[in-house]
Amino acid sequence: MTGPAILLLLAGLGAIAWVSARARALRLAGVARASGRREAVHSLPGYHGWYVALWTLIPAGIFLAVWANVSPGLVTQSVLADPAAQSLPMDGFSRSAILGEARAIATGAQAGAFNPAANALVEPYRTALSHYGIAGAVLALVLAFAGGAYAFTRVRPDFRARTRVERLVMATLLIASLIAIITTLGIVASLLWESFRFFSMVNPIDFLFGTKWSPQSAAMGYGNEDAFGAVPLFWGTIFIGAIIAMIVAIPLGLMSAIYLTQYASPTVRKWMKPTLEMLAGVPTVVYGYFAALTIAPALRDFAVMIGIHGASSESALAAGLVMGVMIIPFVSSMADDSIAAVPQSMRDGSLAMGATTSETISRVLIPAALPGVVGGVLLAVSRAIGETMIVVMAAGLAANLTLNPFASVTTVTTQIVQLLTGDQEFDSAKTLAAFALGLVLFIVTLLLNIVALRVVKKYREAYE
Repeated sequence: MTGPAILLLLAGLGAIAWVSARARALRLAGVARASGRREAVHSLPGYHGWYVALWTLIPAGIFLAVWANVSPGLVTQSVLADPAAQSLPMDGFSRSAILGEARAIATGAQAGAFNPAANALVEPYRTALSHYGIAGAVLALVLAFAGGAYAFTRVRPDFRARTRVERLVMATLLIASLIAIITTLGIVASLLWESFRFFSMVNPIDFLFGTKWSPQSAAMGYGNEDAFGAVPLFWGTIFIGAIIAMIVAIPLGLMSAIYLTQYASPTVRKWMKPTLEMLAGVPTVVYGYFAALTIAPALRDFAVMIGIHGASSESALAAGLVMGVMIIPFVSSMADDSIAAVPQSMRDGSLAMGATTSETISRVLIPAALPGVVGGVLLAVSRAIGETMIVVMAAGLAANLTLNPFASVTTVTTQIVQLLTGDQEFDSAKTLAAFALGLVLFIVTLLLNIVALRVVKKYREAYE
């Protein structure tokens, strides 16, 4: 029996359990009310239904999750015990490859075998998969029936089904929140540990203040000195994501938000706002192609025309301009919502005092909406700092420390991807450098958020 069929069957059993328990609770509640014992009814019939349905589904679901991880090993052991497996090579890698190929054929994921030895194991695999699949389905159904029967016997007017169900919901919400916290702690712990390993090989001062980035030379055995200076990467990230992109995104995003909230008619706003927000849904690889094939060549030709020789077809300006266009919706949407949330009385009071519309916008609405605008800018900066595809396709991979916007530069995220792509040795400084770069990026982002919260708090106190 396949996994989807088992899940569908369990869902049907859960629905039957809910309906049956609810009907029983309704009948018992009616009997209790008829006998004058209304106070004996504690929970609504729906809670009894959910209580029995959860007892039907949860034990069986937990078993299936455990069985999905245990059964592959049992299937492999059963196949290895078959006489057809006695001729398998003793080499672990070759044996695993043959077993994996036989399993793929048995499950229908692969049509034929490249290794003839795998054909002899296809039938044993099919037999074992069938037996253990049926065994798992039967045990899951037994647990579902047992759990549902146990819960069904507890349905009575005075049973506190609502309390039990709400406790389970609270526990689920707690687990969901803990998953986010534990994931964050795990990310930080892994960054700290791997970064500690990296800094045991490379001097942190050389990493943070060095101006030469050449991890490949260290991997080729030329030593770690003067190979992991990350200043060009930090500068490339700031130059592209925090300077050029923001110069494009902040004015255009803020002005578009002001126009849509203060000047545009309802019909124009109805069409323009969704059109503007569509920019956020365009895949970054599309922006990358646009930057590499259209913007970058045009900027190179423009640089040559105005006398800048040596302009690269991969430039920081091309990546920054396209990245700025990409993050305009982040600034515009947050600023739009913040300006629209300013009380109408503040607008009317400013206009009543004789201020023009532009003065009202610049001296009343923008300062009052500044926390939301700052939030949108920070969201845009975070999005720009974490962008990789546009930089790879339009700015290149060269770690240059330059102020020339027509030169090729790279960013921290691009180098992280390059360092961790392909087969890597996690005992080398070249690979571990990716974690050190990630840690620095994490700390910088955290500091930016702290500063932004202080700014938001200051202006929120002034205008609330």
